[in-house]
Amino acid sequence: MKTKVEKVVWITGASSGIGEALTYELNRKDYKLIISSRNLIDLQQVKARCTNSDLISLLPLDLMDRDKMSEKVTEALSFYGSIHLLINNAGISQRSLIMETDLQVYQKLMDVNYFGTIALTKAILPYFVSQKKGHFVTVTSLMGKFGSPYRSGYCGAKHALHGFFDVLRMEHEEDNIKVTMVCPGFVNTYVAINALTADGSPQVDNDVATKNGLSPHVFAKKMVNAIEKEKFEVYIGRKEVMGIYMKRFFPKLLHRLVLRSKVR
Repeated sequence: MKTKVEKVVWITGASSGIGEALTYELNRKDYKLIISSRNLIDLQQVKARCTNSDLISLLPLDLMDRDKMSEKVTEALSFYGSIHLLINNAGISQRSLIMETDLQVYQKLMDVNYFGTIALTKAILPYFVSQKKGHFVTVTSLMGKFGSPYRSGYCGAKHALHGFFDVLRMEHEEDNIKVTMVCPGFVNTYVAINALTADGSPQVDNDVATKNGLSPHVFAKKMVNAIEKEKFEVYIGRKEVMGIYMKRFFPKLLHRLVLRSKVR
């Protein structure tokens, strides 16, 4: 197994769910961390629950503030003098039918999940190129590889991330820049509760499948293992992961199975 080389990790969306669990797991492994989300109080609470809290710096960040990304990168670099790994984890989901969904909801899904993520990525990319080393880890979803009803805008944004980061990996291979795409299945977080509905308001209720998904703690361990192995792409979940292979080889069968499933 490849031992970890990267020591300074910046995690977005770190105040809850997968990002919070990653913070605990990486802190336990003695990485120096910069953790970001929109809510500073929530970040402070996450830091307080860490054993090695002296290895954690807080940096509030809103992916909608795309014009501030270069400023945020400069601030992030001021904490430890370097950054080796950016985990693009922040995002928002959706639960609404296409016919009923306001166009502004699709705009927000793209602004947060896609444009905000690539804005931060582009802001730190020149630094990674200059140091001839860097690792982008982007959390997408199995919905970035195949679709499901009620998630049209979310699927679109996550599919777009795969296209962008696959090309980034190709264009900067000679700069020793790595890209790992992480595709979660169902994980027991607030992702469904916070998901946007047709008018842009949160769903509030949890999905049965999400509630019964992997614990964030288990997910984080599997994700960190994939990061340390510098995998190109990893699918983490239970039986829903089979959808990746069914989409490739039996797309009509996957279509029928998804339609029979309880998807919200």
